[in-house]
Amino acid sequence: MSEQETENIQQEEEMSFWDHLEVLRWALFRVLLVFFVMFCVVLWAMPQVFDDFVLGPTSDNFFVYRLLSKWSHGLLSFKEGFDVQIININVASQFMTHISTSASFAAVLTFPYLVYELWKYIRPALFDNEVRHVRAAFAGGTIMFYLGCAVGYLLVFPFTFRFLTEYELSASIQNQINLQSYINNFTMLIMVMGIVFEMPLVAWLLSNLGLIRKSFLKEYKRHAIVILLVLSAFITPSGDPFTLMLVFVPLYLLYEASIFVVKDGSNDDDDDDDE
Repeated sequence: MSEQETENIQQEEEMSFWDHLEVLRWALFRVLLVFFVMFCVVLWAMPQVFDDFVLGPTSDNFFVYRLLSKWSHGLLSFKEGFDVQIININVASQFMTHISTSASFAAVLTFPYLVYELWKYIRPALFDNEVRHVRAAFAGGTIMFYLGCAVGYLLVFPFTFRFLTEYELSASIQNQINLQSYINNFTMLIMVMGIVFEMPLVAWLLSNLGLIRKSFLKEYKRHAIVILLVLSAFITPSGDPFTLMLVFVPLYLLYEASIFVVKDGSNDDDDDDDE
């Protein structure tokens, strides 16, 4: 055991329960302070970015539609003249949407600092050989969360929204999309994709707890593919195979990444024998 590990253990033993609680309280206070600053900044900037960013997927001018139409070489065709008008039927909805959307954006922007404070809190309890792995897990989890949010914004939400608004049960029915309905789906799908992209990190943690092994994930890969296809179809209920694959491929790659980071039971046994 190194001197640093010994010092960390001594410090942990010297701190009482209330000392740990005090450290956690100040960490939460700093996170809330950063969130408040981010919230104020986003609240000020939201009117400038709302039309182009939040409402971007409601029209043909959305850059993702144009790029995919160009790159797919006719495989993916969009109905021309797509332009959804978002309506408001509640007096306070625009004001409350300004507040809630700013809070959601501030939470996403504060996420790295939350991870940093969590890392600072648990760091003294770790041994030197654990620090590198946990630090990599926190950094990787943060990157994957943002990558998932990006996939949700660029692919999952636009295609889901466009499919549902263009779906026609009867020609006599005219769609009028409520502002609150749009924002709820916008934030939910993006956040869900951010959480789903934490799959490799969750698999790594479960592996370290001894709950899953690499051989288990490999053995049931075919079952996982079926589940991921069903999940992809649920997220993007479109009959277009191209749209379905846009969601399925990232999820499948996440499953493969989970297999890569999960420990192999045989390796663990060999390590125990070496000790």
